[in-house]
Amino acid sequence: MAAPVPEALRNIKALTFDVFGTVVDYRTTVPQELVRRAQEKIASPEFGTLPEAPRNRFAAMSEEDWAKLASEWRTSYWKFTRTFVPGQSGWKDIDAHHYDALHELLRKWELTSIYTDDEVRSLSVVWHKLKPWDDSAAGIKRLGTKYVTSTLSNGNQSLLQDLNAHGDLGFRKIQSSADFGAYKPHPTVYLGAAAALGVRPDEVAMVAAHLSDLAGARKTGLRTIYVERPREEAWGTEEQQYKEAREWVDLWVSEGEDGFLEVARRLGVAE
Repeated sequence: MAAPVPEALRNIKALTFDVFGTVVDYRTTVPQELVRRAQEKIASPEFGTLPEAPRNRFAAMSEEDWAKLASEWRTSYWKFTRTFVPGQSGWKDIDAHHYDALHELLRKWELTSIYTDDEVRSLSVVWHKLKPWDDSAAGIKRLGTKYVTSTLSNGNQSLLQDLNAHGDLGFRKIQSSADFGAYKPHPTVYLGAAAALGVRPDEVAMVAAHLSDLAGARKTGLRTIYVERPREEAWGTEEQQYKEAREWVDLWVSEGEDGFLEVARRLGVAE
């Protein structure tokens, strides 16, 4: 006999999903694409005509180096979204940030003369084609038979629409923090998403692999569903805030429990 649906989730009508790390695996896709593009560049006829010092540095970049650069790229996104102040900061969407940040990282790594500006722009949209976790598409589609499923990501609309199409994710609605002129975890985003869905905050459950995101959602009255993903959680398991989250998260799916498919099972969604 199936376990009963957690009491806090019995009246929800919609599920809003974080995307980067929760639905898609950027930690694999982005470094792989950086390596692939680098190999293409090295094999190109013009590579030998580039300045010697940066050319040699570029050719010596290992897969581990590219993975480190990708991690720094992701960290820049985290810092950007958390330092943005609605009404004070000038608006910049995530595509523009990824482009600007990649230019900055190439300067930091002393690789600025390798790629043309068009090539940097093309590479910066790797985030539009991230590989979903194995359970993502099937789980979202199953949950969508009972609930309104929506993205709620800091990614801009075109980015999220491309990810939805690329991964055949089946979201019923695409919502971006940009729709509300802020970035998570600003309360405007969570409250705006609930209002746009036509439901009360307590009729929405935020689904994320990051407890800080769920903490922001919880403060505005949303319910919370935590789905562990490899290397995604920033809070250490011995930290007090992590231990407290174990008590307040409404549904907790551990790594290895089949992700969104397990969420569907625990919410009583038939296969």
